[in-house]
Amino acid sequence: MKLFNEQNFINQLSIDCVIFGYKEQELKVLISKIKIETSIWTLPGGFIMQEESINNAAKRILEERTGLKDIYLEQFRVFGEPSRVNHEIYENIDSLKTEWLAKGILDENDINWLTKRFVSIGYYALVDINKVSPQKGMLDDSVEWYNVKELPKMIMDHNEMVLFALETLRQNLDQKLIGFNLLPETFTMKEVQELYEAVYDKPFARNNFQKKILDLNVLERLEKKFTGAANKAPYLYRFRNQ
Repeated sequence: MKLFNEQNFINQLSIDCVIFGYKEQELKVLISKIKIETSIWTLPGGFIMQEESINNAAKRILEERTGLKDIYLEQFRVFGEPSRVNHEIYENIDSLKTEWLAKGILDENDINWLTKRFVSIGYYALVDINKVSPQKGMLDDSVEWYNVKELPKMIMDHNEMVLFALETLRQNLDQKLIGFNLLPETFTMKEVQELYEAVYDKPFARNNFQKKILDLNVLERLEKKFTGAANKAPYLYRFRNQ
């Protein structure tokens, strides 16, 4: 099939995406499992076309994997250690070649491409998990959400990528007010606090937290959320675009 070559993509340069979602008070990451007998997990990623900008390549990859456009996306680090080789694929290359060639998934050139050293540009994305329809890539057996604290061991430095992305997210949560990208359009103040506690992995005092968020003057208060007890129902909010 010869999918991976210099005529189509920039050689030995890739993009890997840490896609964060949030559900049931857990910060989650979208992880792919490769379609082979051994268990190999990886971050969703892809390559950069010869006539494509890096940002446009990242947007394309994210749309292919989530089905969403116009999501929050930011480059956070470049990973390029000399030892950055896909050993998990390389060590299983004989059995993989037999399986992939027999099924017509890849050809010899594709397999040689995948076993080279790659410099990877790391992006992280923030999505409303309820709107995501995870899409499997050509080599994927599954694409699923994992709690950020319970990730499987992934190929190369992908677990390290998640740690760097999480640290960047924490640094930018207040400064850039990006956390609301993880929430649905309307939410309660309690839900905002639970999100922050999941991202920072620590509790916050309720009164101090709510004052801090309201003082930012970025939320629009809406009607109360019906819970069966109108006098105790919490207010709904939505992010006020600046």
